[in-house]
Amino acid sequence: MKRKASLLLIMTTCLLVLLGQSVYAFSDTQGDPNESQIEGLHKKGILSGNGSKFNPKGKLSNAEGIALLVKGFDLKDDNVYIKEPKASDSFTKVKDDAWYAPAFVIAHAEGLDLPRDIEPAAAMTREQFAHYLFQAMTADRELAFIQLAILYDDEDQVTPAYRNSVQNLLITNIAKLDHSKFNPKQSITRGTAAGWLYNAIQFVKDQEDGSNNGGGGSNAYDMKLSVQPVNPSINEVTVTATLPNPGYGLRISSITFRDQTAVIAVEVKHPDPDRVYPQVLTEAKAVTYVSAEYAPVLDDTNVSVTSSSASTGAISIAVPESSVSAAS
Repeated sequence: MKRKASLLLIMTTCLLVLLGQSVYAFSDTQGDPNESQIEGLHKKGILSGNGSKFNPKGKLSNAEGIALLVKGFDLKDDNVYIKEPKASDSFTKVKDDAWYAPAFVIAHAEGLDLPRDIEPAAAMTREQFAHYLFQAMTADRELAFIQLAILYDDEDQVTPAYRNSVQNLLITNIAKLDHSKFNPKQSITRGTAAGWLYNAIQFVKDQEDGSNNGGGGSNAYDMKLSVQPVNPSINEVTVTATLPNPGYGLRISSITFRDQTAVIAVEVKHPDPDRVYPQVLTEAKAVTYVSAEYAPVLDDTNVSVTSSSASTGAISIAVPESSVSAAS
């Protein structure tokens, strides 16, 4: 009887260990601010760790950072050469037989402006990773970015050549400030690098397939809803979204009342195909008014697309009916 109990205990322990491994790829990432992004990259086969540990608070080396970016964006060297390129052709401190040498060769071919004397074992700084990340995500692809500037306290400490890359990562929320500081010269941690990489991959995917916010090709990004009281009975509800260029527009198509909730559906207007628009991300908004008795929520699973003849905005007064179409 004791033997059966011991066997049962061993089997239960093994099962718990296996279940724990299936839930967490790494034993040391639980509670990390970038835990979900680290797990996401692991599931994609982009990240690996030392055994069961990832060491998210450890410093990211130049070798690890370049290898991570090349793998994350599946960068390839498609150039035709008479002689096979070697890492030592472009870098003085990268050995040709090192595990990371192929990544450096590809990064150089893809236009990442790595210093010729880059030290593979040295820790990569936050501004360096931001710059190389931006170059990797824009290699061989056209992406749209909002033309605005985010102010932060230590911008003057950022290397001038890296400032545009840092700005674009901040604008798109790929990277975030720490109490109004970017801390450009600090070594970037492995966890932070993983978080930025995951966000960048998702940003590229969203722009390429228009799938963000359940848009099904609507090209709407970062859709948000805000509520402002007009009086005790009426709330002003504003929906904002980031769209690929100024030709796109946004309107509220309908409001459906369910219990004490007002579910707001949105339409995205495609640009006029006969006009040329600058390829810069643009913020659009649509406004409606809802009874204060109802809590507005965004129906982000049903973003539809309208033709270029549709209105770019919508203002309506919503009253408690089963479904209300918004006026143009």
